[in-house]
Amino acid sequence: MLAKHRHFLRFTTRDLTDEQAGRRTTASELCLGGLIKHVASVERGWAGFIVDGPSAMGDFDSMTEADFAQRADEFRMLPDETLEGILADYAAVARRTDELVATLPDLSATQPLPKAPWFEPGGAWSARRVFMHIIAETAQHSGHADIIRESLDGAKSMG
Repeated sequence: MLAKHRHFLRFTTRDLTDEQAGRRTTASELCLGGLIKHVASVERGWAGFIVDGPSAMGDFDSMTEADFAQRADEFRMLPDETLEGILADYAAVARRTDELVATLPDLSATQPLPKAPWFEPGGAWSARRVFMHIIAETAQHSGHADIIRESLDGAKSMG
């Protein structure tokens, strides 16, 4: 399921230039290149969480202005970035996650969630729950990407 949603997310960028991949087409800050950067970052973070626990994600309360600015940069293509480079990074993240899924001895193993306003205090997620979250996140953003692409030049992922 994750491979299917990754495919559709990547497919939204077919035949685009770097300029097109970085263009905003809706009222949102999102562009296709930035959206894929964000999905890669989220997947990388959650895969790290499975292995290293909440320290892989950091503490929301200790985030600095620079951390928030870096997070905002995930949603856009920066001047020195290319679509090819963004897709290559996403492919590397996907390979790491796929390897983790194949080699993890226990999908029921849990880690405590990091402290953040969007997590229940004292909560924990299993590796299985994390993988389901990655699938949901990728599917949701694949839909966003389809809207952005259709707004860009009328191309659709399906139909």
